[in-house]
Amino acid sequence: MDDGDTPRRKSVPDWLNSPIWSAPPPSPRHSSLPPTAPSPPQPPPSPLPPPQPRRDPTPIPPPNAPRDADVSDDEGKGAGAPSCAHLVAEFKVALDRKVVDLAELRRLACQGVPDAAGIRPIVWKLLLGYVPTDRALWPYELEKKRSQYCDFKDELLVNPSEVTRRMEEMTASEREEHNAEGTGVLPRAEIVRDEHPLSLGKTSVWNQYFQESEIVEQIDRDVKRTHPEMEFFNGDSSDSLSNQESLKRILTIFAKLNPGIRYVQGMNEVLAPLYYVFKNDPDQSQAALAEPDAFFCFVELLSGFRDNFCKQLDNSVVGIRSTITTLSQLLRRHDEELWRHLEVVTKVNPQFYAFRWITLLLTQEFQFRDCLSLWDTLLGDPEGPQATLLRVCCAMLILVRRRLLAGDFTANLKLLQNYPPTNIDHILHIANKLRGPLPF
Repeated sequence: MDDGDTPRRKSVPDWLNSPIWSAPPPSPRHSSLPPTAPSPPQPPPSPLPPPQPRRDPTPIPPPNAPRDADVSDDEGKGAGAPSCAHLVAEFKVALDRKVVDLAELRRLACQGVPDAAGIRPIVWKLLLGYVPTDRALWPYELEKKRSQYCDFKDELLVNPSEVTRRMEEMTASEREEHNAEGTGVLPRAEIVRDEHPLSLGKTSVWNQYFQESEIVEQIDRDVKRTHPEMEFFNGDSSDSLSNQESLKRILTIFAKLNPGIRYVQGMNEVLAPLYYVFKNDPDQSQAALAEPDAFFCFVELLSGFRDNFCKQLDNSVVGIRSTITTLSQLLRRHDEELWRHLEVVTKVNPQFYAFRWITLLLTQEFQFRDCLSLWDTLLGDPEGPQATLLRVCCAMLILVRRRLLAGDFTANLKLLQNYPPTNIDHILHIANKLRGPLPF
């Protein structure tokens, strides 16, 4: 480091001075990803700070213990990595209690949910509040919610011709027992006049049907583009096509039940991890009901990010632009040098990259399997998904700070719109160090 850099380093937290944060990204976990351009040789990175003990008395535990940048996946499974079998045992103990301790479950989830033993589906359902902590209530609550979803399908996905037929039948039966006037049921003559495909009446089921058809077509296009690299979502098998139909139904019902938001492009990407996890539950009786479970968990998840999807709130203090501003201020608080270089020197507006990061919950920035691990922390962190997401986004910027500080507008924008393959544990480790009240 030359002398000219010394004063600038004073504004950077000491833990950022470790070369591990400015080292080239680790080798990609998936060979399908294109390799990044080689960087100039750097001195060997110093070891990461040791993770805090699992049973740390602090109220919020750290996420997965990070690996060194040069450690491969196989090496990470050695003595230095948390024992998967031990973690599975801890989760099973927590989940077998009569009343699940959510604080304990969150602590475990922030360390990463094991892929084995079908643990993640029930953990996510608990963290999202879809099932209560009292295990005795699970059958009743699940049956109630799944039955409600069936009602939604019957009411909201029916063809207008069927609606008209039902209305006519109801009117005919009512006529035999009661006078149709004052019962709230349209007389047959009114149905024939108003409920036809050319009706312009605002309450006409046909008029509503045609207005909603655009949204349905958009959902269909987006669902067909969901993770094209994965057979589960985009194969030619009957299972893949069935999965697509489930995603379409969920998003269509959500749009009809939420007219203030309706469907926003990209919601399919947020739904995909939920449906995938529930559909791959080893318990086939639960996997068969992944669609209603994914619907309600999707609603719960989006409730924490609802304002980011509401166009009318874009310029408000709670809309997506305000959220992006909070991310910018978070970066400025923790690394003012990097913030100044990005937003003042190179003029990289955070909306150019952070809009997608935030609205799609980072589902497009990492490999699908890594997204599941990241979501374990996103759903489990006691600070809540919105605050955790912003800390993770800030950590992503800090992790590539050396490359950003060396880049101009074009290079930095390209880097942030195509985030390089990175060890998720490193990102979560940095995000854990950025805890504190969000700037407003």
